[in-house]
Amino acid sequence: MAVAIRMKRMGRKHREYYRICATDRRSPRDGRVIEELGTYDPHVPETDARCTLNGARVDYWISVGAQPSDAVRILIKKYGSNGTHLKQMEEARARLSMPRIVPDAGEPAFVPTPKAEPTAEPVAVEAEASAEPAAESSAETATTVAEAPSDEPKAE
Repeated sequence: MAVAIRMKRMGRKHREYYRICATDRRSPRDGRVIEELGTYDPHVPETDARCTLNGARVDYWISVGAQPSDAVRILIKKYGSNGTHLKQMEEARARLSMPRIVPDAGEPAFVPTPKAEPTAEPVAVEAEASAEPAAESSAETATTVAEAPSDEPKAE
């Protein structure tokens, strides 16, 4: 039986999550697994904290002839038992396990003031005031038409 170490996709749409598994090479990507060896979550903000591997089991499967996929080969090289990024991985996990410090928001930059609701009286006064200029403007138009120059010369 040919064994492969590859990632099995889990999770939901737009929020994938992978399990690193030892599988039969002939089985489908998300099919039956022989053993789960670790996880990989691409949505973790710290890059070096995304992968978890059981290094002893990965070493065993590689020793019996399991062939890792290209992506898993890179993860084993970085985070396996003799990985190049083990120290960075421990530091990243320590940072993620610490509580988040949220800075104080401080004073707001702008606080809107509530507007006073107008009463019924000013509306009526405004309506009367707006009616008077309309009457004045019609009177001005009438005088302007009466004073319009004519073609005939004026008699003095």
